[in-house]
Amino acid sequence: MKAHIVTLPGDGVGPEVTAAAVAVLHAVAEHFGHEFTFEEHAIGGCAIDAHGEPLPRASLEACKKADAVLLGAVGGPKWSDPNAPVRPEQGLLALRAALGVYANLRPLQVHPALARLSPLKEEKLKHVDVLFVRELTGGAYFGAKTRTADTATDECKYTVAEIERVTRRAFDLARQRRRHVTSVDKANVLETSRLWRTTVQRIAAEYPDVKLEHQLVDSMAMLLLTQPGRYDVVVTENLFGDILTDEAAALAGSLGLLPSASLGDGFNGLYEPIHGSAPDIAGQNVANPTGAILSAALLLRHSLELEEEANAVEAAIDEVLRDGPHTRDIGGSAGTAEVQAAVLIALEEHASNSAAFFSGARACG
Repeated sequence: MKAHIVTLPGDGVGPEVTAAAVAVLHAVAEHFGHEFTFEEHAIGGCAIDAHGEPLPRASLEACKKADAVLLGAVGGPKWSDPNAPVRPEQGLLALRAALGVYANLRPLQVHPALARLSPLKEEKLKHVDVLFVRELTGGAYFGAKTRTADTATDECKYTVAEIERVTRRAFDLARQRRRHVTSVDKANVLETSRLWRTTVQRIAAEYPDVKLEHQLVDSMAMLLLTQPGRYDVVVTENLFGDILTDEAAALAGSLGLLPSASLGDGFNGLYEPIHGSAPDIAGQNVANPTGAILSAALLLRHSLELEEEANAVEAAIDEVLRDGPHTRDIGGSAGTAEVQAAVLIALEEHASNSAAFFSGARACG
């Protein structure tokens, strides 16, 4: 197949990990007979420096026309003044809204070879396989804001339609997994959460084969650390999801390991590792590219519908996490380029095995 992918490397380690993900996508295209083209644009702090705005029009228009968007990271100390009128994260929020990517998927698994790196005891990490579905284009991040000399407000607003669509996405995904959805809110205090809960409850009736439970966000923060293995799909609003997914990421041992996919109703999604720009290690060839490469696997699966290819990339990452080399955030000493090279070697093997399997299956058929 042919696909056009826009890359937004961004700031800090973003260009390094994005380059690794692009190298893997090039390899996928070669091994599986596809044609992927890439177009790079600016976002975040580097876009502010070059264009005076965090999401230039050219970047946005290119993203709208693409089959998928692969992003690195935005921000850094240079642009960190919270009172600045123009900030890197504004570009990311504007892009999410413009693309209509309302469901942020963050899968969490703990690799057996890395369980020792988690702050939790290894016995608590058995069978941890959680998919967070975070509503991404509503809530306090997008509500009206006011500021005076001694007061400030951030409006948290949700509509029934916004809650319905992300809830249905969560239940559809649960049907492909273990058929269990946990909805997280603060319905004992917040009116938006009361709307959230009643809407989720109503949508759940459309999925009688999926179990639903509700959790308050404060108790969920505790349960993620005490009973992480009990959860399957977790759906929640924007702010709660942002906090809970970063908390849960610590279970895996490093923020550098985890990917994300931001999806709307079409196929054009936004894919990025969950980690930040890590400016303290930028340009040193030490950043972990795993999260970015796994984000590329999600791109293959959700935007391009290439399940076999996504599985091959994930199998290659699994092999490298098991056998090394490892970057220093997970106890090794390898650089970004060394890990990238190892993944490419493993990918070639898995792609060859996959091709041989499907060739044999066709011959038998």
